[in-house]
Amino acid sequence: MLDTFLSYLNTAWLIFLVVMFFNVMIFVHELGHFLAGKWRGAHIDRFQIWFGKPVWKKTINGVQYGLGWIPAGGFVSLPQLEDMQAIEGEANAPKDLKPLKALDKIIIAAAGPVFSLLLAYVFAVIVWCTGKPVGDIDTTMVGMVPPDSPAAQAGILPGDVITAVDGTPVHKWAGNMEGVRELVALSEHEAITFDIDRTAEDGTVNHMQLQCGYRLPETKWWQRGGMRQVGILPAVPCVVGKVFPNSPAAAAGLQEGQVVTHLNGSRVHTPLAIIQEAAKGQEIQLVLANKDGSAQSVHITAAIPQNWQGKEGAKPILGFAWGDPEGAIRLEHPTPQAQVNQSLKWMGDTLAKVAAPGSSVGMEHLSGPVGIGNYLYKMLTAEYGWLLFLWFAVVINVNLAVLNILPLPIVDGGHVVLGFAELIAGRPVSGKILDWIQGAFLFLLFAFFLFVTFKDVGDMVGGGKEEALEKLPAPVFSPAQP
Repeated sequence: MLDTFLSYLNTAWLIFLVVMFFNVMIFVHELGHFLAGKWRGAHIDRFQIWFGKPVWKKTINGVQYGLGWIPAGGFVSLPQLEDMQAIEGEANAPKDLKPLKALDKIIIAAAGPVFSLLLAYVFAVIVWCTGKPVGDIDTTMVGMVPPDSPAAQAGILPGDVITAVDGTPVHKWAGNMEGVRELVALSEHEAITFDIDRTAEDGTVNHMQLQCGYRLPETKWWQRGGMRQVGILPAVPCVVGKVFPNSPAAAAGLQEGQVVTHLNGSRVHTPLAIIQEAAKGQEIQLVLANKDGSAQSVHITAAIPQNWQGKEGAKPILGFAWGDPEGAIRLEHPTPQAQVNQSLKWMGDTLAKVAAPGSSVGMEHLSGPVGIGNYLYKMLTAEYGWLLFLWFAVVINVNLAVLNILPLPIVDGGHVVLGFAELIAGRPVSGKILDWIQGAFLFLLFAFFLFVTFKDVGDMVGGGKEEALEKLPAPVFSPAQP
């Protein structure tokens, strides 16, 4: 009972931290507008975090500070900037309020994105000092190819080393949107081109190029569409971890730290191949490499643990956990500028794929506050969670800065454009035209927000029950009968 209570308490605490992070991020952005407005002598009516009617408000020195009920964004009400009544509500401005100069409008509007970028640099400096966890799969060797997959139909084999995808060289399986997995998912071609090095039995390396189709995983209508897959899995060292007492593995003499190199006489490149073969319940042969360089051959038959009998999803297992390869997670210390540059590249690549006609990436694959919040929550529950959280804070604030400086109505970039238009024309843009444009864009923005939020929730709910095997308890095997 106490464990359950502590678990709920921890969950509530993490959710609170995520919400507070969003508040801090929005506050800093709006603080930029606020301070710039003070500096340029603008009249400030309200400073509010989140939209909608305030659930809390307090007036200090003529400025109303408040918290809205719609958890998305925030604003500083500056009546001299532009009429934003449709979003911020009616402003309480003095009747004799003089208009701002165009340059002042530009400075005030641009200050928000500038402060978001500065906050990104603050987090980047922290990451530079504390380190960024990197779990890139630094291999391009194919570990497993399911028989019915597009990769199998294209002739890709376990042990093949992928050197390029659609002409782009690769040096890792996944990471920084530069690995095999990402390039496959983001491909824009009907046939994905793989450059492959295949080593023959005599050690000869053959270079070849294969054309491969792809599949899109099925999802429910309320979820985001799946990303392109060809069915290949990376090569992963088959390291024996903890061996459970009385298990088939224990009876065969397997020891923690050994590496399985062959399965039934063939080279094996991933634990999944061994797991699937063992689940058949038939005797298999394993060749293991010991730490001293010697080899050991065993015959072993998987069994269902005693405490799994009769449970849904229970399958025969060998009775040991898989160990992590050495160096699976490492800490890097990229400079603040490198982190910001990487964030900008990710954002640019994502938007380019959304716009590309041949890509499977669409607007539905973008996330709103709910999706980002869920992602942050999962980060905090993972290993190195805080370090991952800090790194992602850099990415989010860079995205916030860029999105707000885009030349679109309502957002800060639109105000900057209007300021420059006023500088050139010598007079403000017509209020009626501006109201129509802002109203139309507000409708589109709100519709997009509801759309991505619907998809965010759909992905969180999932498409059905989880695999039963994931809910099975730690295996317990019966002692062998004398």
